[in-house]
Amino acid sequence: MEHLKTAVKLVVTVVIFYFLLTFIDVGQLIAILAKSHGGYILIAFAAQMASTFLAAYRWRLIMKELGFKEKVSFYVQSYFKGTFFNQVLPGSIGGDATRMIDLVQKGYEKKDAFYGIFVDRVVGLVGLLVLNLVSNVLFYGTFPQWLFNLINLITLGGIAGFILMLNLDKFTFLANLKGLDLFHRLGLRMARLYHSRLLLLKHIGISVVVHLFTVVAIYFLALSVDVWTGLGIFLVAVPPVFLLTIVPISLAGWGVREGAMVGILMLVGLAKAKILAISILYGILLILTALPGAWFWNRAKHTTSLKENA
Repeated sequence: MEHLKTAVKLVVTVVIFYFLLTFIDVGQLIAILAKSHGGYILIAFAAQMASTFLAAYRWRLIMKELGFKEKVSFYVQSYFKGTFFNQVLPGSIGGDATRMIDLVQKGYEKKDAFYGIFVDRVVGLVGLLVLNLVSNVLFYGTFPQWLFNLINLITLGGIAGFILMLNLDKFTFLANLKGLDLFHRLGLRMARLYHSRLLLLKHIGISVVVHLFTVVAIYFLALSVDVWTGLGIFLVAVPPVFLLTIVPISLAGWGVREGAMVGILMLVGLAKAKILAISILYGILLILTALPGAWFWNRAKHTTSLKENA
């Protein structure tokens, strides 16, 4: 079954790229990629690495509030391993499952590990929505009115959903409904974790900065292919692209990310070939910044093997 899912994702990725390349000059695309400026790419690499480190630190803060005792280094290594599995080996085991395995191997309960990872995911998503909403207001008029309204509708809806989640503990009838009792338990835990709204704002604020680093990385990739436009355009355009790539219909978001970026950034007059080049460079950048996870994973396997043979 898992092989079938991977095969379907591969087909979706190939089909999207096929349609994109039918109306883009492939020779021009290759030339743009070949002439991309290494200095700007290096800055983008640093920004993306900063985003990953900060995301790992946010996860550590959340887990600490939940009673987990691990050091920052553990969360950094586990987060990089998760990123590696998501970006380089998008197969039977995902990044969140990898992080959960790491926690379980440390002796924590699986359900507690799941909850901590779930909260980290949700808070990260809310940070993305907040960044998008603020950017859309600050740079009003950058994109057509219909896109402005659509983005605001999605972001406000997502934030409203998060507020509802924070108050699910008040819907006590959910506890008695099979299949929905999970939401009540999640609501209880969320209410206990974020009894201090200041703590919630702190975690969301960190998430905003995490995504801001990512947008900055894409902005410098744009500069590397001679797209000289304002950062504001990317602050508005990139978060909706990330929201679309959350839907697991392609391999590591490939294809969906490219199609969404081309579709949105074309609206401000950017050349299709350059937009696609930016997205491809970003996909490669994600793989490169995930590679430390391969080293951490291999080292953990080696350590486990030594313990088993001791």
